[in-house]
Amino acid sequence: MITQQLNLIMEGDIFKDGRDQSLFVGRPYYLDYEQANILVSDAWKHRVKGIPQGAFLLAFYDGEDGVDEALLLRALAPSKLPTDNNIVSSMIEYYKEGTDISGRADSEQKSKLDDFTRYEFSFSGLQCRVLGSFYKIKKSIGQGKAKETIEFGADLENFYSANNYSVYKATDKILQKITNQRDQGIIAGNENEFKIGVVRYSSNRRFQSTEKEVDVFVSPQDLIGKRTALFGMTRTGKSNTVKKIIEATAEISKKSPTKTLPNTVTSSTPFTQDGSPQYPVGQIIFDINGEYANPNMQDQGTAIYELYQNNVIRYSITDKTSEGFKVLKINFYNEIQAGFRLIVSALSDESSAYIKSFCTVDLVEPENYKAPRDQKTSDERNAAIAYDKKIAIYKCCLHEAKFKKSSSHNTVKFYGDAGTINKIVPNIKPHSGISLEDASFWFQEVFNAMASDEHKEKFEEYKKEKGKNFFDEDMLALLTFLTRKPAPGKQASYSGFRLLRQFQNLHTELSNTSFEQEILYSLRKGNIIIIDLSQGEENIRRLYSEKITRKIFENSMDRFTKTLPNNFIQFYFEEAHNLFPKQEEKDLSNIYNRLAKEGAKLSLGIAYATQEVSSISANILKNTQNWFIAHLNNEDELKELKKYYDFSDFTASLLKFSSGNDKGFVRMKTYTNPFVVPVQIDRFLANREV
Repeated sequence: MITQQLNLIMEGDIFKDGRDQSLFVGRPYYLDYEQANILVSDAWKHRVKGIPQGAFLLAFYDGEDGVDEALLLRALAPSKLPTDNNIVSSMIEYYKEGTDISGRADSEQKSKLDDFTRYEFSFSGLQCRVLGSFYKIKKSIGQGKAKETIEFGADLENFYSANNYSVYKATDKILQKITNQRDQGIIAGNENEFKIGVVRYSSNRRFQSTEKEVDVFVSPQDLIGKRTALFGMTRTGKSNTVKKIIEATAEISKKSPTKTLPNTVTSSTPFTQDGSPQYPVGQIIFDINGEYANPNMQDQGTAIYELYQNNVIRYSITDKTSEGFKVLKINFYNEIQAGFRLIVSALSDESSAYIKSFCTVDLVEPENYKAPRDQKTSDERNAAIAYDKKIAIYKCCLHEAKFKKSSSHNTVKFYGDAGTINKIVPNIKPHSGISLEDASFWFQEVFNAMASDEHKEKFEEYKKEKGKNFFDEDMLALLTFLTRKPAPGKQASYSGFRLLRQFQNLHTELSNTSFEQEILYSLRKGNIIIIDLSQGEENIRRLYSEKITRKIFENSMDRFTKTLPNNFIQFYFEEAHNLFPKQEEKDLSNIYNRLAKEGAKLSLGIAYATQEVSSISANILKNTQNWFIAHLNNEDELKELKKYYDFSDFTASLLKFSSGNDKGFVRMKTYTNPFVVPVQIDRFLANREV
């Protein structure tokens, strides 16, 4: 079905079919590189069933033979004619006299004007944007032969006097050819293109409803690995558009010839000759409202996960395993750095000095840590000993905060000092392996002993022998959390480890595998991952979103630097303003800014949806190639939008919205389409023929 529709696009000849006299609308009276003003009449407008704002028009050159060129115009607004003042004066005089001046020259309803006056009154001016030009060119095909083709240029190489052109409305096959235009004169014709909607110019469709619908197609290559923005007020169809994109990506992913991503250096291109991706495309959806992961009424009972249930894995912050979800939890005892990063991210806004010190602790495993003891240098041995103590104190903090643990995680082993420090708590031998309960008691006793006259000499003796304190700054910061004391010998006055209890819902003692590693593995196989964030707190949503995104980004960067291939992975962010940096934020190290700026070379694409253009970081907006714009309800948002492409042509119409009629009505600019196209997006699942 799709192939047949695409073949129809190839049939229309712009220079033959576009000059249909029944579609004539007027002649230019002014023309330059950017703008054309056209003289039109009521009769001509009525004959072509209206000229809505945003309509595509073709201005053909009528001069000498051999010049085949058509300027592509977009209707914008009325323009003033030199005779307008006289016309207005005449109209006012007739109004004062009470003369009936209504009615067109070709209408059965005749006015009482004479034919000449009525004829003069019927003309008006129309301002148009020059979008580019279609032209014929001969291209060599070898052996001294040439083939004549039609190309499109997004500007004018030359223009003649305005009187040399006649203007026609683009409809049917010609309009389909225009709206499915690609760079370098290519027209949508690949079987992997997918239909996303039909051309729609205005909210009022009195004329358009009587005309044949013109299909609009999108190339998956425009979306896969690219940045896509979807802006519009709530209930204007953003999520429906996202679902259409997910559906199209899933369908083309099935056509990838190589089903397994190789772990060896390869020279294969990301796309095959027919336009399908070389490897299966992974898709991950951060579902703020739960509409992708769960059945909902607006999709007529069919959600994304139901449509592709054999290829979808769902995760949830809360325990919904009975509904087929995996739980987004980690084992804090096993995944030390991952769990600590979650804690640090959540506590980053705290102002207390001791909390800030805790958040700066370095729990990264030292180099050569896992090598046998006799194969380490003295510096490496000392680093390993210090690391063991830090990890032991951190696990004791988790233990005191009542984080559940399995028996395999209830033991820690570290070196005290047999000759000095171990004598403070002689009955506990840390180097032999002890329970977390004993370790917690041992550390608290040793910490308090630092202020005891009885034990001060032991710490001084240790420092003299080793050349360093028994507890370094990181350990003291952790001990302050464990003991809740500002210093040895003081009263417990801090919240300390109690602050960690709020993270118990992120912890599970049952898993030894990182969920983000599981997600990455599934995405590399081309699965669709849905992260249901609908029941999580805002800070937890941000934590998980950033954690997962960073893992995928870092893995892709690692493969890139090792010249290993990456399959395409598409990110979808609903309610992106809850996750992305704000417009004024300039931190380029932010993972979402990095994803926008560096993701293309890593085969990482993003699609983000939100209500306001101004709510998104300028660094992300400037790197966005695809735009789907629905209704925006204020001038500030339109001012931001006007900075990009030719959206300034639509600012007036984007303010107008009929809630019962305009859902899914967007202005679309894709990567290879040289201009914005107004489109009514198809309803998700309205047409399953792909």
